Amino acid sequence: MVSQEDFDKAAENVKNLTSTPSDNDLLELYSLYKQATVGDINTDKPGFLDFKGKAKWEAWNNRKGTSKDDAMNSYVEKVNALVQTHGLKA
Repeated sequence: MVSQEDFDKAAENVKNLTSTPSDNDLLELYSLYKQATVGDINTDKPGFLDFKGKAKWEAWNNRKGTSKDDAMNSYVEKVNALVQTHGLKA
């Protein structure tokens, strides 16, 4: 299990990747982060024409029921994989 410190460091590392991850990776990171920090989704689904908002909402909604600890662990694992792929800025 990861600590809050590990989670916070991973959140900081995401901001320092040398290149932008794919949209799918970004949605996964977003949904895991929101599940770990807020819990189950607590907002209404965005309107039909808000494609980005709807994609983010659906990604987070798919995590419903995931525990905070599981979401934190998955988030840190995902960030570590992205750091291996993309590297960090010096």
